[in-house]
Amino acid sequence: MRIDTEAGAAEAELDGGPDDDGPGGDGPGGNSKPPRFLLVLTHGAGGSAAAPDLLAARDAGVQLGGLVARVTQPYRVRGARAPGSPDRQDAAWIEVVAALRPLAPGVPLVQGGRSNGARVACRTAAAVGARAVIALAFPLHPPRPTAPSRIDELRMARDSGAKVLVVSGERDPFGIPGASDADRVVVVPGETHALKGHRAVIVAAVTEWLYANL
Repeated sequence: MRIDTEAGAAEAELDGGPDDDGPGGDGPGGNSKPPRFLLVLTHGAGGSAAAPDLLAARDAGVQLGGLVARVTQPYRVRGARAPGSPDRQDAAWIEVVAALRPLAPGVPLVQGGRSNGARVACRTAAAVGARAVIALAFPLHPPRPTAPSRIDELRMARDSGAKVLVVSGERDPFGIPGASDADRVVVVPGETHALKGHRAVIVAAVTEWLYANL
């Protein structure tokens, strides 16, 4: 699905909902039930919407009856690796969510992402009215001793009233938020910032948390 924004075109891949033919679906048009919620996910800087942890979150959302959109942001669609201005990135994200919202009207909105995408989801939670935020590999600080903390961005989501789940790798050089910085912090043993393995652990954590908060 193409979504036009002021920053350029974004792309969204949809799973779940009434037209899903994946896990739990009955083929196109075969599932008459409306989605229980809308889950919008996005990638890290330079990454893709097919990152393993995003696919794990996707699986959790689909299993619980949600409509899941994995979004490639405009800067990645046009081939750039760096997102540029946070203000412009956030404005484009708000446009993307507004375009997706009519696909699942009247149900809770959950948004999330990995790394830089998690930052976007936290910063814009209030603007889009998110019920909850999933922050995968939230980059608490760049991996250098004097780097400033980004904890204020994470806290923006909770300050908006959204429930916040953080999933981080035990060996993440970008840091791990503290237990008091989110409603739940899950640390995956042995994993780095990439969160490439332990897919079942991530699926279980997201599933349990969504079920408890929606």
